[in-house]
Amino acid sequence: MGAPFDIGYVFSFLPKLLDTLGVTLLIVAGSLLTGIVAGFLVALPRMYKIPVLRTLSGIYLSFFRGTPILIQLFLFYYGLPEILKLVGLDLTRAPVMFFVILTYGLHTGAYAAEMIRASVEAVDRGQVEAAYAAGMTPYQAFSRIILPQALGIAVPVFSNLVIALLKDTSLAFTLGVMEMTGKAQTLGTLTQHFIETYIALAFIYLIISFTLEKLLLAAERRLTRHEIREDKRESIFRLKKRGSYRTALADIHTGKGGGA
Repeated sequence: MGAPFDIGYVFSFLPKLLDTLGVTLLIVAGSLLTGIVAGFLVALPRMYKIPVLRTLSGIYLSFFRGTPILIQLFLFYYGLPEILKLVGLDLTRAPVMFFVILTYGLHTGAYAAEMIRASVEAVDRGQVEAAYAAGMTPYQAFSRIILPQALGIAVPVFSNLVIALLKDTSLAFTLGVMEMTGKAQTLGTLTQHFIETYIALAFIYLIISFTLEKLLLAAERRLTRHEIREDKRESIFRLKKRGSYRTALADIHTGKGGGA
């Protein structure tokens, strides 16, 4: 049993946990960058149906989406150096953070690959064909037509991916990385005020998740602003059309519409 609950410890733990916030954000940023690069490389063979690479991409997705990230952390930290020794590479002195970011990045890449593939395929192919008919090259069609719309489609999924990654970083302490959860474990052990420690930790995660959610929502609205404008124009057109129809009916009933 821990020490009796004392709300004062919650406030005293907050600045101590915030000291390790930079480590947590470093893991998130590094993993996202690695994951997006890996996601593109994995998504391309699946979109363009490249035989051998498509099979390898499927194996990659099955492994990283079908196994717990905690097991992946242990496999990469303890297993990867042993495997690379067989080809003459020594990673035994590599920092733990390297393995943490690599594992989280490849794990994120599996979900990013499906996000990229689904977002690109969701863009109307008729627009791409129209771009080709207008004389655009494949690169121009992708960068000017497909990419802007795909980004708008992908942002909500990307938002969930970022927040999930932020919460998953709490497992990095199992390899000895002193991020926020590791710091919370240490503070709880030293003071025996575990409940207060985890209340403070949950509060920090909640604030960061809420901030990221709002920032990504603003990015989504900016990327889809052309669609919102188009929807507004269509709504106005329908209202005007409905108004004209009602005016015509009123004229018929009042005899202003002419006729026999």
